[in-house]
Amino acid sequence: MPFTVLVTHHASRDLEELNNYIALNDAPEKAEQVLARIEKVFGSLSETPLRGTYPRELLSIGIREYRELFFKPYRIVYRVIGRNVYVLLIADGRRDFQALLQRRLLEG
Repeated sequence: MPFTVLVTHHASRDLEELNNYIALNDAPEKAEQVLARIEKVFGSLSETPLRGTYPRELLSIGIREYRELFFKPYRIVYRVIGRNVYVLLIADGRRDFQALLQRRLLEG
């Protein structure tokens, strides 16, 4: 039985900002391709959500509630609760992920 994948408000906003950035700085077609490939990642989470790794920034402080998949250079952070997969964050892995994870997951 597949898991239900739910994209949070913050992650939806991440996708919108990513789409706008790529469309503006590269090409609208490229933005559509990237979003389509990220949506495939979401689909794969419905079948095998536990295959993702623990974000190293959280693992270093003993937190194992969250997992991530990579769609380089992007990192997709999610949490599995019951039969639901909550996509929480989609961001460029070159950013200060320690601060981003703390702000988005631990404080928010």
